[in-house]
Amino acid sequence: MRSVEVNGTRLSAIGLGTWQFGSREWGYGDDYAREEAVRILERALELGITLIDTAEIYGFGESERIIGRVLGERRKDAFLATKVFPAMPLAAIVEQRGRRSAARLQTDTIDLYQIHWPEPDEDIEEGWGALAKLKEEGKVRDIGLSNFNVAQMERCRRIAPITSLQPPYSAISPEVESEILPYCRQHNIGVIVYSPMKSGLLTGKMTKERVAAFPQDDFRKRAPAFQEPQLS
Repeated sequence: MRSVEVNGTRLSAIGLGTWQFGSREWGYGDDYAREEAVRILERALELGITLIDTAEIYGFGESERIIGRVLGERRKDAFLATKVFPAMPLAAIVEQRGRRSAARLQTDTIDLYQIHWPEPDEDIEEGWGALAKLKEEGKVRDIGLSNFNVAQMERCRRIAPITSLQPPYSAISPEVESEILPYCRQHNIGVIVYSPMKSGLLTGKMTKERVAAFPQDDFRKRAPAFQEPQLS
C-alpha cells in the first residue's frame, strides 16, 4: 500500500475511520460490536493501514479505548489521529481532553490532534491557540482541523501553521474542490478526507431494499441521497 513517512511512522494513503466503533448514538443504527471493531482494526493493520482516525466523541471514548487495547505494543506501527469535539476556548480544558484521549489510546503522544468542528465560531482562535500550545510543549506531534471552511482556516493560520484538514469528499460530494482544496494546496495543508464512499452509497451494494431494512435510527434511512430517484 502506498505510504509516506511522517515523524518516523509510515502513513498509509488509505486510513481507517472508526466512527462506528462501540457506538450507536451517531445515526448508523446497529454500529459495530466491540468484537467486530477489534477484527476490523486488526485486519486493517494486517493490510498495511497505519493511519487510524478517531475522536473523543466516537462512542464517548469507546472508539479510542478499543484502538488503544488493540494496538498495545504495536503502537509504533500506527499513526494516531484523534479530535477534540468543539473549538474549546480554554487551554486547560483542551489539555485535559488531550490527556484523556492519550490515556484511552494508551500512548504518550498523539500524532495528530484536531479540532473536530468549528463550534462555537467565536472561539476558534482561542481553541486553535490551545492546540498550538500543546504542540509547542511536545504533548502532540501535529495539529489539524476538521470541517473548517477557508475563512476559518485563514483565521487559524494567522496563529499557527495547520498540518491538515479533514473535510467530507467523494465522487458525488465534490464541494471542497472549488475553494477548500486549492487553499490547502496553496498553503501546504495536508488533506485527510472522510466519507470517500459516501457512507456506503458508492460501494455498489446499496439498494432501496437494503435502505428500507436499516434500523429506524440509521440516518441513511432518511438521507436524500439514499432515497429515490437517487437510489433505485
